[in-house]
Amino acid sequence: MTTTITPRVRNLVLLFLAVTGMLFAGAGTASAHAALTGSDPSSGVVVDKAPTQISLTFSEKVSTNDDSLRVLDPKGKRVDVGKPSNISGTTYAIQVRSGLADGTYTVAWQVVSADSHPVAGAFTFSVGAPSKTTVSVSDQDVGGGLVGGLYGFGRYMSYAGFIVMVGGAAFVLACWQRGAGVRALQRLVVSGWVSLTAATLWLLLLRGSYTTTGKLGDIFDLNLVGQVLQTKTGAALVSRLLLLAAAALFIAVLFGTYDKREDEEKRDLTFGLAIGGGVVAAGLAASWALAEHASTGLQPGIAMPVDVVHLLAVAIWLGGLSALLVALYRAPADNQVGRTAVQNFSRIAFGSVLALVATGIYQSWRQLGSWSAFTDTGYGQLLLVKIGLVALLVGIASISRRWTGRLADTGEKKEREKREKKGEREKEKAHASASSKTADSSATTSAEADSALAASSSSSSSSSSSSSSSSQGGDSKAPGGSKRAAQLARQQAAVDSTRQKRLRDADPIRFGLRRSVLAEAAVAVAVLAVTTALTTTEPGRTEEDAKAAKASSSSAASSSSAGALTLDMSFDTGGTDGKGVIRLDLDPARVGGNEMHIYVQRPNGRAFDVPEVKVAFTLAAKKIGPLPVTPDHITTGHWAATGIQIPMAGDWKISVTVRTSDIDQTTVDKNAQIG
Repeated sequence: MTTTITPRVRNLVLLFLAVTGMLFAGAGTASAHAALTGSDPSSGVVVDKAPTQISLTFSEKVSTNDDSLRVLDPKGKRVDVGKPSNISGTTYAIQVRSGLADGTYTVAWQVVSADSHPVAGAFTFSVGAPSKTTVSVSDQDVGGGLVGGLYGFGRYMSYAGFIVMVGGAAFVLACWQRGAGVRALQRLVVSGWVSLTAATLWLLLLRGSYTTTGKLGDIFDLNLVGQVLQTKTGAALVSRLLLLAAAALFIAVLFGTYDKREDEEKRDLTFGLAIGGGVVAAGLAASWALAEHASTGLQPGIAMPVDVVHLLAVAIWLGGLSALLVALYRAPADNQVGRTAVQNFSRIAFGSVLALVATGIYQSWRQLGSWSAFTDTGYGQLLLVKIGLVALLVGIASISRRWTGRLADTGEKKEREKREKKGEREKEKAHASASSKTADSSATTSAEADSALAASSSSSSSSSSSSSSSSQGGDSKAPGGSKRAAQLARQQAAVDSTRQKRLRDADPIRFGLRRSVLAEAAVAVAVLAVTTALTTTEPGRTEEDAKAAKASSSSAASSSSAGALTLDMSFDTGGTDGKGVIRLDLDPARVGGNEMHIYVQRPNGRAFDVPEVKVAFTLAAKKIGPLPVTPDHITTGHWAATGIQIPMAGDWKISVTVRTSDIDQTTVDKNAQIG
């Protein structure tokens, strides 16, 4: 490759950029799995009065079904009623039976996060006092087992098929147009299309069982398949199948009409195929971006196109590497991949790595969050494994680039020698022309003699050939002649195959290039496997957020047991900007003076102001109240009041009135034990 930068410096730059990009990029398509960030009642809390509903708040929107939220009594029997509902933003609730007895209850949940991955968990709370329970509170094994393994294999094959199909076609169009007629390359690209199509259908069937029961027998449950088709992931899989139909037409043109065109005609068709193929490839990449990690979390409008670019860069690099490997090993001796094609791919691969770096740096900000996540989270540890593999891959690639440089130098040397030999032949031809006039008569005589001798030899040869043909004809008619002919044909094919291999291996530079590219491809397979695992692993940022939420929940539980009271209440005034969540903190929630703080938030968790907030305390059993309290506005979304007198202990109803406009207001209430 001709450049002003020395090969060693260029390789070092390539290694640094690729490792840096992969350090931050990770899977390339991750943002956040859903994590439980809060609940009412909180995990581990002991409440004096049984709640009428259980609410769970997640880090992002989730998809639920009839069994997504379950509440189990100490004996393991369900006490929830109805279906889960989205009461506000990312908060979901399930109603429970009234009059729950004292004891420890288990809340088990299994939902599908917005990035398409199933997540599950469980926690406990107690009514009155803790008790023994027969229910295990360990996190549920969702997305695992045999169905999870089969689904993971399908994801791997879909990524592999996409990479091989897109990268192989790009290699033919951009690097080696004569390769459109090579059978081995045709089979490679078609196998990529078949793998992606089969894997997409496979995922569509497995999806229902994967996100719900996890049972192998439910794969062909038509009800589950129908539910999958109504989800974002199901729509993405169907869209992928439709785009694969267009990809089939593209492949047919590439290896049919395009291959039969002359070189000049190919130039005109190349542009059209590149545009059409690029649109189809981008659409296929978008079927992942629109349904998985990039579609949720921070800045999805930027993350999705970045994810598309990342996937296309991976496909062009690793898929093109697969095509180059096949071309080096399987192309016929009379149509071997040339140095120009190898150099073109080297340039394109370098550009793909740069694209991976640019997109990876942005993605790192979305999925890790901190350097400590590399060692403190499972995602970070798996990412470190990938970093090592990528470093090894780029190191081997630098060796391949050296072989490419040697191949270019050899090609230039051969062309120079060819030009020199052509010049010598022209000089000899001119010298021979000068002396041809003096030798015309002798040349004519010699030619006539040679002609006569050739005629005599031809006659003899014809007679001998006729005799040989007759002999062979007799042999073919003899018993076993056809078997003998087939055996000879097989032997000849084996000889031809050996001759072609010997011709390919005769060039030490091509032999070395093939070996290094083969090593690259082997490491690339491992990189793809780790990448697939990363796409199903909870990112470091989300894992750390979940840990922080658990710590906060534990703190809230301890505070509650010490006497402080926290209530979350959703409201909807019915007007513009009328939905939100109220959090009321009462401390120490005992008889006598108390301090109260009220926080008003939008469904997305952001604080916002409303024209008026009022609170009233009522103890119906003793006919006390309502005792009105008008808190003071402190800052955006925050009101507070001090010196609130609670005259006696009991089950108090706390009512909060929220007014969001001159005419839109509502009152929400909850009961809580105070004192």
